[in-house]
Amino acid sequence: MPRSLGCPSTSTADVPAPPITSVLNAAARLIYRKSRCQHVTPLLRELHWLWSKERVDFKLAVLIFRCLHGLAPCYLSDDIRRVTDTNRRLLRSASSSALFVRPTRLVTMGNRAFPVAGSRLWNNLPYEVTSAPTLPFSSRLTTYLFQLSFPPD
Repeated sequence: MPRSLGCPSTSTADVPAPPITSVLNAAARLIYRKSRCQHVTPLLRELHWLWSKERVDFKLAVLIFRCLHGLAPCYLSDDIRRVTDTNRRLLRSASSSALFVRPTRLVTMGNRAFPVAGSRLWNNLPYEVTSAPTLPFSSRLTTYLFQLSFPPD
């Protein structure tokens, strides 16, 4: 089966956990000296660690942030465009930080491409995260993703 060169799939239906999830769970159990049959969710919450899907989202969002601020290589930055740069008319979205999402033909491979997956993720982040300056961006993003992973009781 060929491997994709894009971002990992976010679909979790009938897919076994990736190896990084097993390593993450084993590390949390090792730190707290818990057995394999005990739940790992409270341990991850106490360690303030993200699930593997949120870790991928974090890395992708940071890379998009670097592209938008000129801190990433040109071959990545050239593929990311703001909505305001694509339209010649003045739209309400001109003041937003939304990114242009390219249309794709292949659902499996096209949606995982860096410009497509990154732009969709960026457009789904709240304004408080995307409008943050350089230093607080990663902490706001981590807090947002942590709240998605472990909703308050």
